Amino acid sequence: MKLDPFYLIVDSSEWISRLIPLGVKLVQLRIKDKPEAELRKEIAASRTICEDHGCQLVVNDYWQLAIDEGCDFVHLGQEDLADADTGAIRKAGLRLGVSTHDGDELDAALAACPDYVALGPVYPTVLKKMKWAPQGVEKIGKWKRAVGGLPLVAIGGLKPERLPGVFENGADSAAVVTDITLNPDPESRTREWISATQKWR
Repeated sequence: MKLDPFYLIVDSSEWISRLIPLGVKLVQLRIKDKPEAELRKEIAASRTICEDHGCQLVVNDYWQLAIDEGCDFVHLGQEDLADADTGAIRKAGLRLGVSTHDGDELDAALAACPDYVALGPVYPTVLKKMKWAPQGVEKIGKWKRAVGGLPLVAIGGLKPERLPGVFENGADSAAVVTDITLNPDPESRTREWISATQKWR
């Protein structure tokens, strides 16, 4: 499986409706702490927009809702992976991405036979407090050797100017959240990312 090198992560269908029409081909919907009815509405709306624009939607955490709403890709953190029914995910035909931060987590991820593995944070990040220090681009190369042919997603503190080091060390895709969502002009910044990742498509 090949992932688009630009992996956008947002927390609402509103963001998806704003940014996906610009040419985004891979997006994760990551919503925290919302009622189930609202989650279903957000997932369904996001799926429709992505289908209309030829964009791959990845649902974060809510694997059962992703199955129920007819999605085909889910991403799990380590805690969610431990609680998830990966057999049900596979039976439903969903592809699976898994977050990792250290060797034990990488082992747990690979045991789940994922379709991609994410490593982070590569650089310092403002998205959330992390107990892990920034991994650095050298760790990307080590992880890539460990995962072999699986796509490797780099995440954490990424900016367009940091992409050459990320991709040259073995990442297949670069995930971004706040560099776009906290930018005063998210649309222009999204176009910059699409342009910056073009050579790795």
